[in-house]
Amino acid sequence: MAATVNDVESSLRQPLNGHGQSEQEHDEHVHYSHRAPWLRAFVLGANDGLVSVASLMLGVGAGSTDLRTMQLSGVAGLVAGALSMACGEYISVSSQKDAEEADIEKERLEQLKGPEARQQELQELTGIYVARGLTEELARQVAEQLTATDVLRAHARDELGIDLDELANPLQASLTSALAFSLGAGMPLAAGSFIPDAQTRIMAVAAATTAALLAFGALGASLGGASVVKGALRVLIGGWLAMAVTFGIGYAFNVAPA
Repeated sequence: MAATVNDVESSLRQPLNGHGQSEQEHDEHVHYSHRAPWLRAFVLGANDGLVSVASLMLGVGAGSTDLRTMQLSGVAGLVAGALSMACGEYISVSSQKDAEEADIEKERLEQLKGPEARQQELQELTGIYVARGLTEELARQVAEQLTATDVLRAHARDELGIDLDELANPLQASLTSALAFSLGAGMPLAAGSFIPDAQTRIMAVAAATTAALLAFGALGASLGGASVVKGALRVLIGGWLAMAVTFGIGYAFNVAPA
């Protein structure tokens, strides 16, 4: 048994990335998966708005030197994107919440079918704990105690993977997505909407977007406990690619200003 424990401890000490010592050697037991999921979603939404509107403005700016045309494209992209994000997120999260509530209601109805059904549900819960590594006897004790405390909560969490205290919130998700997209989209819009010279305007949009891409990439990686440099470069390269393609398409049309 001692050898087995030592083997387990040795394997746990190995760094996941295979590069020298553990990254958490000086900051033990730090976890990242619990870090405000809405904050990470906010960063992703802002990055989406940033890349979408910057690419749109650069594409239009490459085909036309008219300032008002670029301003209109940026504003239209911000408004349309924010509303689209809000509607899409509301529909998506509402569907998720409907499914969660339907599953919870199904569990509630099973418990109301009588003693035989409740025993079957108890055995199902016991099986889940056995599969996680508990002995049959201990798993049964855990299942009975959790069932006595809050049977619906126990089945929702351990059988369905649903936390009754954190059900999906469609309105919150919708507003957060719209706000995040708008803030990201506002950066290139503010950078390029008040510069008369077309070439300088394009450079300002590209520069502001590059800085914001690096910031969003670094923040997203930091929230997830990943490499900040790698995360920032990954987002930067993706954003540059989107802007370059859109700029090339706009340049190919080369529309004269009205």
